Order: sequence, then structure tokens, then C-alpha cells
Amino acid sequence: MAQHYSSFERGGIKWLFQRLTAVFLVGVLAFHFFLLHFVNHAAEITFAGSQARMSQVGYFATMWLFLVTATFHGVNGVYNALVNQGLSGTRKKAVGAVLTLASIALIVQGTRVALAMTDLL
Repeated sequence: MAQHYSSFERGGIKWLFQRLTAVFLVGVLAFHFFLLHFVNHAAEITFAGSQARMSQVGYFATMWLFLVTATFHGVNGVYNALVNQGLSGTRKKAVGAVLTLASIALIVQGTRVALAMTDLL
């Protein structure tokens, strides 16, 4: 029988966050599709409507959490997939640093765009 290998430590914080973000993402993605594909059809989506939705604190917070959790979940998954494929040593540290910086840049830019689409400030 093949031996199970994972770079996640079972019961560790990264393992737990990967599972929690997956559950959150499934729920928010379902909400997103329902709201923007069934309640409002694609032809009805306008910038003004998006701006009105983003100006609601609850919607803004949900979409911002969606951005942060999707970024963590995706980057953590890619990093661990690379580690599972044998990435180690200096390359592992370099990839970790690049992915961390890319994540920060994505969250900062996503936050800037989200704030620009509101009248909350």
C-alpha cells in the first residue's frame, strides 16, 4: 500500500486554516454565484450596482474576507504542493518569500480596488 505523505502537519495551524478557508470559500462562492448569476443576471450587472453593493459594510467585509481567504488558501496550497514535490532548502525559502510578497501585493491591491468602489470613506 502506498504511504501517505503531506507537507501539512496533521492538526497544525496551516492544516487547520487550509480546511477552514476551504469551507468559507465554498460558502462565499455559493453566495457570490447565487447573487450575481441568479438574482442579478450578467447583463444586469453594472459598475453602479457593484459600487452600491460594495458600499454596504456587510457585503464589503464578506468580499474582503473572500479576497484574503482565497489568497491564503491558494498560495498555501501551491506552496505545499511544491514542498510535496521535493522543494527544499534555499529554493523552498525563496519560493516562500516570493509567494508571501505576491500575496501581500494581491491583498493590498485588492483592498485598494475594493475601497475605491465604495463610499464608505
